[in-house]
Amino acid sequence: MSQSTPVCVVTGGSLGIGLAVVEKFAKNGYQVVNLDICDFDKPVEQAQWMECDVTSESAVSDCITETLNRFGRIDALVSNAGMHFSATIEDTSPEDFDRVFSLNVKGAYHAVRAVLPAMKQAKSGAIIIMASDQAIIGKRNSFAYNMSKAALASMAKTTALDYAFFNIRANAVCPGTIETPLYHNAIDKYVAASGADKALVHAEEEAAQPLGRLGQPEEVAAFTYFLASDDAKFITGSLQCIDGGYTAQ
Repeated sequence: MSQSTPVCVVTGGSLGIGLAVVEKFAKNGYQVVNLDICDFDKPVEQAQWMECDVTSESAVSDCITETLNRFGRIDALVSNAGMHFSATIEDTSPEDFDRVFSLNVKGAYHAVRAVLPAMKQAKSGAIIIMASDQAIIGKRNSFAYNMSKAALASMAKTTALDYAFFNIRANAVCPGTIETPLYHNAIDKYVAASGADKALVHAEEEAAQPLGRLGQPEEVAAFTYFLASDDAKFITGSLQCIDGGYTAQ
């Protein structure tokens, strides 16, 4: 690999949106490093997996150091690792709350904080934080998850302001309902608890979107890639919805 090859670090890149992001960057000439607790189901050309629990500051720091030792640079970070959790505030135990924030918020904090020194030295970098439409709107039965995504929106904005001097851009992508393994797991849990028909629930989810369908991971990946590219070099500190019009209602 040439020293001029750009490098993108993706957290949680083995499934769903994260995997689509890995594939998009790799196909467009990036060397991609995927920090995840699980490896890819099948190899992705121009991408490699490093086992990493992003809730651990030392694990993330070690992986970023290894990435810099191997490739000499980090041009982009896509902080994507996260979990979904459905519950009201009363049904969210302190342990549940800590678990959601440890992965969704502290995981992003660890990753962003770890890449900043190299980006500052290079006086260049693009940070994309995978938030949610719930960074902008509230949804029922989503207390901790909703709050965690709002925190990620704040992280993108404050990081953008603090590091604009170094030509480091930070933005949050806010997907709506995207058809991923995470989506199907959430639907399966709801169906198991309620006895509803999964096909009907899925159809209702599609009908709830103004465009009449769910988003696809590849669409989110394409938008994420755009935000990391020079075509978006005047975009920073923004919350970018890709939600089929849901938050416009």
